[in-house]
Amino acid sequence: MKSKVIGYIFCERNLGKDEKFFLKEAKKRNINLIMFNLLKKMNQKDIERKAKKCKIIFNNSAEEFAPEFSKTLEELGKKVVDSSKAYYYTEDKWLFYLECKKHKILCPQTILLSENIHIAKEELKDFNHWPVILKRIYGTQGEFVDKANNLEQAEKIIEKFWKKGSERLPIIAQECIISPCYRVTVIGNEIVQTALKKHRGWKATGVYAKITKKFRISKKLRKLINQVTNVIDIKVCGIDLLKKNNKWYVLEVNSTPAFDFFEDERQMLIGKVLDLLEKEIK
Repeated sequence: MKSKVIGYIFCERNLGKDEKFFLKEAKKRNINLIMFNLLKKMNQKDIERKAKKCKIIFNNSAEEFAPEFSKTLEELGKKVVDSSKAYYYTEDKWLFYLECKKHKILCPQTILLSENIHIAKEELKDFNHWPVILKRIYGTQGEFVDKANNLEQAEKIIEKFWKKGSERLPIIAQECIISPCYRVTVIGNEIVQTALKKHRGWKATGVYAKITKKFRISKKLRKLINQVTNVIDIKVCGIDLLKKNNKWYVLEVNSTPAFDFFEDERQMLIGKVLDLLEKEIK
């Protein structure tokens, strides 16, 4: 039987655990996995040659360069899971908020701040949610996220973000909801894993969170998750939720979710991704 050919985008010096499991599971299924390592030198001809062989390509990199690479492959006529469009609707925190608001999905109240610090301070005064969470519109692992208890602290954090980054990216101000973070991993239309992330401080995501246990999905929450994935049109994601007044709030959607919350389930999740990719080929 002729093997299926699937592309795989990653960004590591060497093969990581995900890559090793993907190669192992692909071999079991008679899938030829073609690797695109963003840390390796590739010219346009190499990319075109490798992409031509692939029926579909999976992006498992959260690096900022990954969506540009995905767009390159899409321009070559290749289907990428998940698409560059889905990436921007999830990773751009302001755009994601607007989509949620448009479709009446509860999420923390959010405003986009001016790049003029004097106007930004006036906007924060009018917003009047203290303490307030300040975030760059792009960022992973809780980087460029901080909490301000007052206007003076907010000004210092904004200026710190501007000095720390190589460019002055827009910043949003967000209502602070004190809650554990509830992570739901979705592959295709299936909820495949839940993880309750607790924390000692106020940060509930990224490297600041500690995974403690799983949690049950109610019918109401399942309906919300389906609504979110349909709105964003995303197939593989991790959804972070908070609870306020016994209501679910969507904090963010991660387009390249971690598969290692529970190490004994990593191989299972990777198998589910390959199941999805095989179905997408058909």
